[in-house]
Amino acid sequence: MKTKKKNSTSTFEKFASKVSKAAGSTTAFISAFLIVVVWAVCGPIFNYSETWQLVINTGTTIITFLMVFLIQKAQNKDSLAIQLKLNELVASNEYSSNSLVDIESMTEEEMIIVQKYYHRLSELSKKDESIRTSHSIGEAQDQHERKDKNRSQMRTKNSTKK
Repeated sequence: MKTKKKNSTSTFEKFASKVSKAAGSTTAFISAFLIVVVWAVCGPIFNYSETWQLVINTGTTIITFLMVFLIQKAQNKDSLAIQLKLNELVASNEYSSNSLVDIESMTEEEMIIVQKYYHRLSELSKKDESIRTSHSIGEAQDQHERKDKNRSQMRTKNSTKK
């Protein structure tokens, strides 16, 4: 029973992904544009009747309704893949803050706290000489001070050698 459900879910995911990509294509836009042009040209033929208007209204409503679910399904899968990739990058870097793994499950208030840490981090990075200097939110101040100390020692060492 589970295999059948998994196959149907997988089939739907593939279908949703393909339809989402196709819907965002130039061909899809041109096709939709041509349908609207044909509909508009047919207006005088049908005396701009209510039925003529109902055709385009019904068609676009049905297509929009179905596309919302297909596109959302494809976006959910893409979003999950991106979250997992970012989690892997955060988890694999020894200087990264592991508090960011699974951050999407935090409350908005918790995310605002993390945002404040990053604001502080931004302020510290403005003091650095190089834009390539980085910090994690958990160790930002310590790393900043350690790097400043190392740079000072290197300058002293270099000036002594000359």
